[in-house]
Amino acid sequence: MNKAITDGLVLMPPPFAAGLNLWSRGDGTPGAPSYQGQSNAALVTNDQDFAGCLELQKVDATQKVRSYAQTPMQPGLYLRVTARVKAVSGNLPTVRIAAWAGDVGGANVAAAPQTGPAVTLTSYGQVVTVTAIIAPAARQGVDLAWGTAPVYGHFGLDLTGPNGGVVRIDDLVIEDVTSVFLRKMMDWVDVRDYGALGNGSTNDAAAFAAADANADGRAILVPAGTFYLASDVSISNRIRFEGTVTMPANRRLTLTRNFDLDTYASAFGGEFAGFKKALQALFYFTDHVTLDLSGRRVDISEPVDVAAVVGLTSFSTRRVLRNGSLNALASSAWTTDQVTSVATYAISSPTTLTGVANVANIPLGALVIGTGVGREVYVKATNVGAGTVELSQPLWGAVGTRPYTFRRFKYLLDFSGFSLLSRFELEDIEFNCLGNCSGVMLPQTGSTQRFVGCSFNRPLDRGITSIGGGCQGMFVDMCQFLSNEQPLPAQSRTTIAMNVQANDTKIRNNRIVRFAHFAVVNGTGHMIFDNHFFQGDDEASGVRRAGLILTQTNVSTVVSGNYVDNCFIEWGNEHDPTPEFNNEFSFGGLNVVGNIFIASGVTSAFRWVVVKPYGPGHFLNGFSMTGNSFRVFGTVIDRVEMVDTSIATMDFTRSRNVRVEGNSFNQVSQPIMNPIVVSHTQNTAADTWNVSAAGFIPFDGRIRMLESAMPEGTISNGANAARYVFPNALVGTGAGFNEAQLRWGEAVKGKVVVSMRMDLPG
Repeated sequence: MNKAITDGLVLMPPPFAAGLNLWSRGDGTPGAPSYQGQSNAALVTNDQDFAGCLELQKVDATQKVRSYAQTPMQPGLYLRVTARVKAVSGNLPTVRIAAWAGDVGGANVAAAPQTGPAVTLTSYGQVVTVTAIIAPAARQGVDLAWGTAPVYGHFGLDLTGPNGGVVRIDDLVIEDVTSVFLRKMMDWVDVRDYGALGNGSTNDAAAFAAADANADGRAILVPAGTFYLASDVSISNRIRFEGTVTMPANRRLTLTRNFDLDTYASAFGGEFAGFKKALQALFYFTDHVTLDLSGRRVDISEPVDVAAVVGLTSFSTRRVLRNGSLNALASSAWTTDQVTSVATYAISSPTTLTGVANVANIPLGALVIGTGVGREVYVKATNVGAGTVELSQPLWGAVGTRPYTFRRFKYLLDFSGFSLLSRFELEDIEFNCLGNCSGVMLPQTGSTQRFVGCSFNRPLDRGITSIGGGCQGMFVDMCQFLSNEQPLPAQSRTTIAMNVQANDTKIRNNRIVRFAHFAVVNGTGHMIFDNHFFQGDDEASGVRRAGLILTQTNVSTVVSGNYVDNCFIEWGNEHDPTPEFNNEFSFGGLNVVGNIFIASGVTSAFRWVVVKPYGPGHFLNGFSMTGNSFRVFGTVIDRVEMVDTSIATMDFTRSRNVRVEGNSFNQVSQPIMNPIVVSHTQNTAADTWNVSAAGFIPFDGRIRMLESAMPEGTISNGANAARYVFPNALVGTGAGFNEAQLRWGEAVKGKVVVSMRMDLPG
């Protein structure tokens, strides 16, 4: 490359024969004195070595010769200045190339070196060539590294040493020697050509910006060295790192054409440092919405506090992290923090603990454990001055003052520092917790976070944790959760794959293996489809635990197409501060449709659907269980459903809108249905027939309604005379309230098909 040709730069100063008024005996700047008319300077036209030259007697300590012409200097340009000199008489001086460096304002750049290597003349008549290479870059072979501040120079030479000697100087030659340093057809620019030093301390940010501005589609090369960037730097061209960069934690490097882990890892000298800086950049520019981890594994030795890394606490624009593995290395940084404190709880402030001792030590996002506390209640905020802790959910049975334990798990990605984060997506990420840590903690609030195709491998405590509203509208699709406790009996496990605190989640097509629980779900409007969650163990007649736990009464939720394996669905109201019925929506809005339920190695007491009220007075008010398949291997169980009465019972005198039909039962002693259709044969004439639903009533409820009674064959009296009468009905009779009485008004016998219900419509 030769910029004199490609850019039309005029580099050569005028020859001496053009006039000594064009040559300065000062710095060459306007107003500096010239050699015109000076007694110690003359033109010589017939020198045998030089076609034309300047004959000069040295009379000053530093005898300067400078061209008045301004020779341009720019990034990427390398100039070689050559002077041929010979001594004629007198003292022998020392010669060096010299220049005056000017900036865009016309001032001298004093920091730029302005004299080259010196050569002492040793004999008369011998032609000595003196050269120096000047460039912005501090590279090997460059004599005067000017940086990017000088934009032109007045070039020439100096005579130093003893005065009195006479020398002859041939016309100066200034030539572009960029090709010596760079390939003639290069497709990259080097940040060193724009003044970068790479010494680890000098701020090279301006040089990076200048290289990017001049690249014009070519790649940028960051050569070996450590380049300190003290400010934000955005690179819009392709970039390649042989060296590394360092920058303050709050400064960003944005690589718009190489926005991937490979490049950032090269830039910052390792995957973890590169990952954090790339993640930081993801939140600040719009050229990319996705950070691609390039299929790479990132070894992580401490929790990544995403809000702290990014420097934000609120963000609502879609961003995606995808295609890689986050691998937890064994480290003390993963140790769970645990604090015990005494606090007071009152129903009047259902999500607040007051009078909390040592509240300053209780961390945000800690799990709350104590008597009367439901599962998956977390610390949303603390107020040290007021001595209060804000909870993610109310407590069902903790009124009064008592001790609580607060356990803060550690997560590979911790978003809890965000007060608001929405539309953040994790796609094809392996959270390789390896029993060292948990997976992801969600932000305090936000909506439509999305997990797609992710794998949570052996989380120590939790896979996905919500501590507040950050799970609103969350998607969890096609993910796999593999427990760290698979060899343990089910009752000994403590890990939970995920929890939900808000509404409207979509949990679909996931596979969950041997956790204590698959999901603890509060809120309403959930769609839980096509998941396979299994929690069995190798124990004979083993204990089984809830896979899916719904923690409020009216859930408006569909559970469909799931494979529920050796665990059960539990539906309770453990996050209700007044768990008894208080003229609210009671247990309703749950649709369990088209699922596969299996179990093996269980006792006859095992159940797949369990309703657990935490206070009295509740009833079913909108429940559908249709088209499901129930099958047990190796034993027979009593029935598929139950009410857990360990705390309270259900009021079956108020059941409404219960639909249980179209289910299949294999190795189950007692099928259930609603409406219950039974065939009753009355062999002895009686005016009142007691028709029993037996154990067919779901949840061992009671009969509230008789829909129809259709005689099958002849209804006759004791004399076998046909009678054409129709009965009235009295429901909820019998010791177990599981019968209906048909009252005919006279003694009759025969057979009738009766459809009766445990509920009332509407």
